[in-house]
Amino acid sequence: MKKVAVIGSGFAGLSAASTLANKGYEVSIFEKNESAGGRARKFEVDGYLFDMGPSWYWMPDVFENYFKYFGKTAADFYDLKRLDPSYRIFYSKEDVLDVPAGLEALYQMFNRLEPGSSEHLKQFIEEGKYKYEIGINKLVRKPGLSLTELVDFDLFKGIFKLHVFESISTYVKKYFKNPQLVQLLEFPVLFLGAAPQNTPALYSLMNYADLALGTWYPMGGMHKIVEGMVSVARQEGVHFEFNSTVERIEMEGNKVKGLIVNNTFRPFDYVVAGADYHHVEQTLLSKEFRRYTEEYWDKRVLAPSSLIFYLGVSKKLKNLLHHNLFFDQDFALHAKEIYETKTWPTNPLFYVCCTSKTDAAVAPEAHENVFILIPVAPDLKDEEATRERYFELVIRRLETLTGESISDHITYKRSYAHKDFIGDYNSFKGNAYGLANTLMQTANLKPSIINKKVANLFYTGQLTVPGPGVPPSLISGQVVANELMKKDKESVT
Repeated sequence: MKKVAVIGSGFAGLSAASTLANKGYEVSIFEKNESAGGRARKFEVDGYLFDMGPSWYWMPDVFENYFKYFGKTAADFYDLKRLDPSYRIFYSKEDVLDVPAGLEALYQMFNRLEPGSSEHLKQFIEEGKYKYEIGINKLVRKPGLSLTELVDFDLFKGIFKLHVFESISTYVKKYFKNPQLVQLLEFPVLFLGAAPQNTPALYSLMNYADLALGTWYPMGGMHKIVEGMVSVARQEGVHFEFNSTVERIEMEGNKVKGLIVNNTFRPFDYVVAGADYHHVEQTLLSKEFRRYTEEYWDKRVLAPSSLIFYLGVSKKLKNLLHHNLFFDQDFALHAKEIYETKTWPTNPLFYVCCTSKTDAAVAPEAHENVFILIPVAPDLKDEEATRERYFELVIRRLETLTGESISDHITYKRSYAHKDFIGDYNSFKGNAYGLANTLMQTANLKPSIINKKVANLFYTGQLTVPGPGVPPSLISGQVVANELMKKDKESVT
């Protein structure tokens, strides 16, 4: 069996490793941290169980298709619960909108806010469904190695229906005028790491995922997905090595000879880098083998970083749902401060996840598990005083908007931002989500999954195709595994 090393055990690394092992490769995953999952790790303290990163479960079909490949289902590893309402939006203390699950309830809500808009919503969702079917089943599964990949009858036939050359902001405003509905439909692109005016309207497929396919929660937390993927990987024979830092990629000619891991040389036939692409290129490879320069990376448009607070609260919070979006401040200003001026925000929008509303197992009885996330620009000066200032700002607003005391009931608090993303994941400029999905960073215009200077090195994850987010990262691992197998077959031939 040919030996493959996978660097990193995030969704992309786990996906690639399991797929390759299933096809007969001897696969070892090297993870610098003590547990699998990358940004989707968990931690437990004082009876609270926190998911460290991703908290939204969208596109359930992507997970089902993944597990089906190995003869499993998601239900073999976790119980899914559809959230209803899907989430709550705070526009002000008096103006709170619960977004219901189910299209009929959504039509009623849209008509209430903008009379007659349900007919527009039906068309909007139908167009989103088409984009979802083409995008998830075709576009995101392309390796991005040649423009000929885009010469596909279905893609060509529907190129104008995909709205690739129109922004999601312009597209949404063609259908809806009510500012609350506009914000509701623009918010999912924040997961894609770019402002709505710079994100192609192709990504209204995210609205279809949100409104039609629904918002779900795996009981026990998002880490249950990781546990399921690790179980599949072990079943397929993948070998895990935790607390194992890859220090260098050793070359022989134009091929990887192996890795230096914890000061020890380990030989491999192929390497899949699921760790941060920039780190692998600029730190693990010697200069002559790097495909991209530091100047190239500095010109990439990065998705935001995040300032996160994990809180244990010793009371039940009546006015929060599982997912809560706080849109009580200027969305345009916050977006400008993330993507243009790249400064700490004046009055940021923020997101609160309270998983204990759905899952009693994640907090002690009569307590709440609270996760607060503020999207911020990458590459900012990250100081404890700055974190504390934003914590006080957000808690005051949270208390005002929900109408209840929180700060006096905090029994546990932990913050997480740029320095932590860099320390834990070697994250380029401390970004949280990867590369922004702008038009000039879509498909073949992203950093490549192959290195033309190194014959047996492949890249996967959120800085390459198809892009940021949990389902795309999972798909990225499958894409790169297939390309590795193709290249291996060609070399044998």
